[in-house]
Amino acid sequence: MLFNNVYKNRTVFLTGHTGFKGGWLAAWLERLGSNVCGYALDVPTVPNHFSLLNLSVQDIRGDVSDFSTLKNSIQQFAPEIVFHLAAQSLVPISFRKPLETFAVNVLGTAHVLEVCRQTPSVRAVVIVTSDKCYENKERQNGHRETDPLGGDDPYSASKSCAEIVTASYRKSFVDRGLLIASCRSGNALGGGDWATDRLVPDLARSAVEAKTAILRMPQAVRPWQHVLNPLAGYLLLGQRLLEGQAGFAEAWNFGPDKKDHWTVEKVARYVQTNWDQIRYETILDADSREAPLLSLNAQKARQKLSWKPGWNLNEGIDRTISWYRHFYEHGKLQTFDQIAEFEERTI
Repeated sequence: MLFNNVYKNRTVFLTGHTGFKGGWLAAWLERLGSNVCGYALDVPTVPNHFSLLNLSVQDIRGDVSDFSTLKNSIQQFAPEIVFHLAAQSLVPISFRKPLETFAVNVLGTAHVLEVCRQTPSVRAVVIVTSDKCYENKERQNGHRETDPLGGDDPYSASKSCAEIVTASYRKSFVDRGLLIASCRSGNALGGGDWATDRLVPDLARSAVEAKTAILRMPQAVRPWQHVLNPLAGYLLLGQRLLEGQAGFAEAWNFGPDKKDHWTVEKVARYVQTNWDQIRYETILDADSREAPLLSLNAQKARQKLSWKPGWNLNEGIDRTISWYRHFYEHGKLQTFDQIAEFEERTI
């Protein structure tokens, strides 16, 4: 039974539902039979995945930095579980807007946790941060949940701080009975992502707009995975929390097998084999402040949550390019078809 049927008729509050991961999670929760309320800023891109899905999700536009509006929204909806995905999620923007990045990612997370602490209906909270929350030592075997947190750029530092805030609430308010977990994953790919300065969306645009995408760090290694892989982890974790299993109220990594830690250029080459019209060139960015190697170790999730990546990276890229091509060539979304395929294959 999918997630032990725990999400059917469940009230779920989802921040960041207009974003890339949030749109996919909103669609999956609706398919699972949840009553979902989304809280996010206006759609970040045109086109936008969430808008195209035309879901029955209750749609509230608000900023997690606005405590009063957030509190009213959560308490009026009275959810049983909260998934917090709202964030300033792009490293380049964090250099241009560091204060906004800290306000949203740190104070926004504290706002969500404080409102949940004050809302009797909320039993579980899943806070989504990033693989960049670690003090990156560029370890070949990947960072584990017990490794030190850190961050040499505003985005990474903000996610590290969000993890510290989350841990403090988890440890400080145990008497409330609220189960709080955090999830660390990154470099998700999938259809419906139109953000700038992200590899696969830039490559898809190159095919559609007859432009050349630019690879600035071609040899950078990242833990790439299809977006449904970590989302399945978030939902499995939420299931355990809703079932009252307090031992799962911890920090968790959700990352691919080591063989799927590819360079940027390797991903671009493989994407191009799926779509001949894609064009890209390499321009080395000597001023780039991103780490050349970032990897996660997700053994804990595999062993304790029985989670594993449903699609390997080749399969994930295949589904991603199929999604974009189907949208641009036929004007239709493959979102629910791919969720169904993923469920049948993996869960």
